[in-house]
Amino acid sequence: MTLVKWNPNRSLFNLAGGLFEDFFGADRMLSRSDGIWYPAVDIKEDKDAYHVVLELPGLSKDDVQISLEDGVLTVKGEKKTEQEEKEGDYYYYERRFGKFERMFRINSEIKQDQIDASFKDGVLAIELPKAETAKPKQIAINVK
Repeated sequence: MTLVKWNPNRSLFNLAGGLFEDFFGADRMLSRSDGIWYPAVDIKEDKDAYHVVLELPGLSKDDVQISLEDGVLTVKGEKKTEQEEKEGDYYYYERRFGKFERMFRINSEIKQDQIDASFKDGVLAIELPKAETAKPKQIAINVK
């Protein structure tokens, strides 16, 4: 183990640098320079299913494709650029357009014929029901 002497000036500099990056768009989840963006996602597992929720503001269900192949759930689509304004100057532009693709490995067997997806108010919710073999089983212990 290496001990490093704490330098309060260096810590303050690192904190300020982080604030600077946050303010000026170093948000890795929103965009990259090549027109690809990454929607925010929440994944929850319970005993019966996996629940995947993605934020897709400004998209419709026709803009999104979902597939499950070889245990990999893929959600992809494209948010098309709106009509560009010819007047005025942008000082800051956070809205992102372009293609996106998120992939998630599912390590359990899924009932593929019962997968359900819904899309409402820019939020995509996918439910992946677990097969019986993937559900946890309780085993009784016999005491002798």
